[in-house]
Amino acid sequence: MVKIGIIGGSGLDDPDILQDPKKVEMNTEYGKPSSSLMTGKIGGVETVLLARHGRKHQYSPTQVNNRANIMALKQVGVSHIIATTACGSLRAEIDRGHLVILDQFIDFTRFRKNTFFDSFEDGVHHTAMAKPFDKDLRRTLFETGQVLELTMHPKGCVVTIEGPRFSTVAESRMFRFWGADVINMSTAPEAMLAKEVEIPYAAVAMSTDYDCWKVDEEPVTWDEILAVFQQNADNVKQLLVKVIEKYI
Repeated sequence: MVKIGIIGGSGLDDPDILQDPKKVEMNTEYGKPSSSLMTGKIGGVETVLLARHGRKHQYSPTQVNNRANIMALKQVGVSHIIATTACGSLRAEIDRGHLVILDQFIDFTRFRKNTFFDSFEDGVHHTAMAKPFDKDLRRTLFETGQVLELTMHPKGCVVTIEGPRFSTVAESRMFRFWGADVINMSTAPEAMLAKEVEIPYAAVAMSTDYDCWKVDEEPVTWDEILAVFQQNADNVKQLLVKVIEKYI
């Protein structure tokens, strides 16, 4: 049975996209998830929505309990996860409002629990992570976005920083040199944990700014990010609905 989990990033956790939404309180062995789960349907498909940063955006990137979030979705029987995230662009061709279907990540976080296998007491666990994002979900997201005539990029490498601060110019330039295309504060370890529990996972990233590497642009601010979100969030919601409807 298909049951889609949506992890909503900043501004993309609106329960109004669900039909007959119901609140479900969860607890896991790793603690409580960032928010109660909102269950309902999209186009007849069972869907579960989780607000990554909490319903009031009260959790900073470091505070997000990623293990509890992924485990809560697993416990309610989610078969696929689609994550949404804001990102800064590290490439001139990825402009504000463009959507990127991530295919790789670089983990530059420092303080997060990034595995369910804290101990090897019950056996050795080294999860393969060469291709962290599900190719079928990625293809469906990209092809659907094209049909909707959204400006899409079929792949991109995201570097996830710890936050909550933004990058220095030196860091931004370094990430570009490393081969990262976009930057955010959320994909790692979320994608790793989904891979560990064998739930197909894909992420659509909305570019909101040019970080601070671009000398002819002002450095990114939170107000700028919110402004771009308000202009483009409906595009992401429309994409999610159309993708999920394909799983009927």
